[in-house]
Formats: sequence, structure tokens, C-alpha cells
Amino acid sequence: MINEIKNNLKNGTYNALLKKIYCSVELVEKQVERYIKAIDEFVKLYGEREIEIYSAPGRSEVGGNHTDHQNGRVLAASINLDAIAIVSKRKDSIVRLTSEGYGEIEVDIKDSEPFDNEKGTTKALVRGVAAAMKKRGYITCGFDGYITSDVLGGSGLSSSAAYEVLITNVLSGMYNDGKIDAITIAQISQEAENIHFGKPCGLLDQMASSVGGLINIDFKDKKKPIVKKIDIDFNTFNHSLCIVDTKGSHADLTDEYAAVPQEMKKVASFFGKEYLSEVEKDEFYKKINDVRTFTGDRAVLRSMHWYAENEKVDKEVDCLLNGEFEEFKNTVKESGNSSFKYLQNVFATKDIKNQSVSLALCLSEEILGKKGVCRVHGGGFAGTIQAFVPNEMVDSYKEKMEKVFGENACYVLFVRPVGGIKIV
Repeated sequence: MINEIKNNLKNGTYNALLKKIYCSVELVEKQVERYIKAIDEFVKLYGEREIEIYSAPGRSEVGGNHTDHQNGRVLAASINLDAIAIVSKRKDSIVRLTSEGYGEIEVDIKDSEPFDNEKGTTKALVRGVAAAMKKRGYITCGFDGYITSDVLGGSGLSSSAAYEVLITNVLSGMYNDGKIDAITIAQISQEAENIHFGKPCGLLDQMASSVGGLINIDFKDKKKPIVKKIDIDFNTFNHSLCIVDTKGSHADLTDEYAAVPQEMKKVASFFGKEYLSEVEKDEFYKKINDVRTFTGDRAVLRSMHWYAENEKVDKEVDCLLNGEFEEFKNTVKESGNSSFKYLQNVFATKDIKNQSVSLALCLSEEILGKKGVCRVHGGGFAGTIQAFVPNEMVDSYKEKMEKVFGENACYVLFVRPVGGIKIV
């Protein structure tokens, strides 16, 4: 079977699917080589066996910076960078996984409870996914697998969500006939990250990776989020979506990230609520002085950002649907300014000398002038910025940013039309 799959990859049987996933004819040959190499690595580790192949993408948050964890609204896109897994079934409850560049992990998924010594590890994500699936009545069983990913770790493109969605798709495909829907896969993945991994993320990352495409999500009812696909190609407006990796990792910044939802929830608690989405904006502003006394100023500023950012998402969607791309860019710029000034997630307060995200934003504004826009990307504090760059400026922008942040620091991305998927 393995040789048959490799031959089908070589002779172009999967080219149409790969073009759809990676959004470019030019990238198909590179992906064929990548898949064959991954299969060969699996064979070295686990021998010649029947295999299945799965893919899950990273994501770019286009609008709604830190709105999801308060059950707000977002605009997000899956991108054509992904994690792929070559996997084979086992008859027991053991999961053995080797990721490119890392050693093998082994997890017995019959044990569902979180382990303190696994917090922040891939073991926690695997165990957490299995636990969340079992809680919902799905079948879980062991498997062996090799994973390779080109989603930058710790960069804000959500390599962790891609990993979680990938594992959930594997277990769905191998043992549940692939019948778990994309929204449930996202919810399972988020639960794994919240409970077992120990990061209090919202649902944006997992939803974008699982559902795929450019999507507008309203999380007001977090058990039944409203998801709308926005059928827009940024290239239609002669612009490209660029992500610049400033080479600052999120890996040791969980406390900085966690403080954002914690402070917003503290504001909500002043009103006897759990989330800001349950507090009316007018009521918040009417009692803002009392809130300051209760929470401190930063929590108030971050909440002010949340209310305004929620409204910006609606405006961005309307602009895209109405073909008003210049106004869309203006709103992206406003969002970036709000994140910098009020949300304050562009650098870590415990390491104020390192401000690579701030530097990248300043350089981008200097390079792009009024022709393009940029903003902090994702969770912030380190990692990446996002820029919408006129196509005629992309090469120049990429060259100038990489002089500062290194070769291949600037990624020109496409919106991937599908989320987590079984390839073979």
C-alpha cells in the first residue's frame, strides 16, 4: 500500500487535491516531495504498514484580536502552511508519535486525567484530545505516526491548533468514520489546550484550522458558534496577505497571554458576569470609574479594546463583501493601533528590551506608507505581524523586512479553502 501511495503521489494522482490545499500549482511539486519524505520517515520508524495521511492548517487572524475568549466575533482564515501526519492503526490504547526535529512521544490515552508534569507538552495535547473525544462518546484507540509541520512554532500562526486539529482528525478518520464535524473537532481541540495543555485560549485558532477558508465567527453562544464563510480572495483587490516572523517565540509567554482574558473576565465579574460579551457596552462605560477601582486601569483599557474590536470585525466583513478594500485596510489599521495602545500585546512587560513586533510594525509603516497596512498578529507579545501589501510591493517589502529579521522571515500566504482533512 505504501508504494502505491508513493507512486500515486509521483504520477500526479493527488495533484488536483494538493493544488486545492496549497493554493498554487507551483507548490504542488514541493508538497509531493514533502509527502514522500514523510512516508519514508514513517517507514524507518514504524515499518511497512497500511497508512493514512491527514493534514491540518495553521491560521491567520484577520480581525478580532483577543475577542474570542470573551465570546466575541472574529474574522479568521486557514492558510496554506500545515501539519501533516502519516499514521497507522494500533490495537491498543498507545499513541506513539514522532515529529520532525523532535524525539518520539508515547501516550497511553486510556488515562484521561490531566497530568501536571505534561502541562505545555504535545503529550498533553494528545491526551487532551482523546479525553475530550471520549467525554463526547467517540471511539479512541492508539496509533503510530510521523508528523511534519511548516506552521512556525510559537509564531502566532497557531501551530498548536494545527496539531490538535490534526490529532482529532486522525482519531475521527481512523476510528469514527470521519463523522465528527468541523465545529466539534475545533471544540475538542480547544478543550485539550485549555484543560490538559494549560493555556486558556479561545476558540478562534482551532475553528479556523478545522473549518477552513476565510470565516466570520460569532462566539456569543460558545456551544453553538455561528460560522459564516466569506468567499473573498485578497488577490482580487491586488493585495497579498503577508506574515512576518520577528523570531520571537510565544513559548515562554503563556502568563502574558493568560493575563488578557483574566483581566477582561475580572471586569465582567464586576457586573456579576463571566464574559465581557454578557456586559452591555453602555453599562460598562457608565460605571467605568468604579470598574477602574475594582480592576486597575490596564484591565479597563483591554476591555475598551474588546468592545471596539468586536465592532471592527463586523465592519471588516461588510467592507470585504461590498468590495470596499481601502476601508477594510483602514479598519485593519485601527485594529492594530488599538491592540498596541489599549490591549497592549505587542511586547512582554517582563522583557521590555526585546520589542521585535513593535520594530516590525514601525518598519512596515515606513516601507508601505499609505499603500498597505499592518497589525500585530494573533496572541501577540512576540512572534508575527500581519500586513496587507499591494502585489507590486510584495517583493520589495519581503526583501526589506528580511534584511532585518532574516532570510525567509516574510511569508506570502494564501487562504486555504479547506480545513482539517484526510488526504489518503
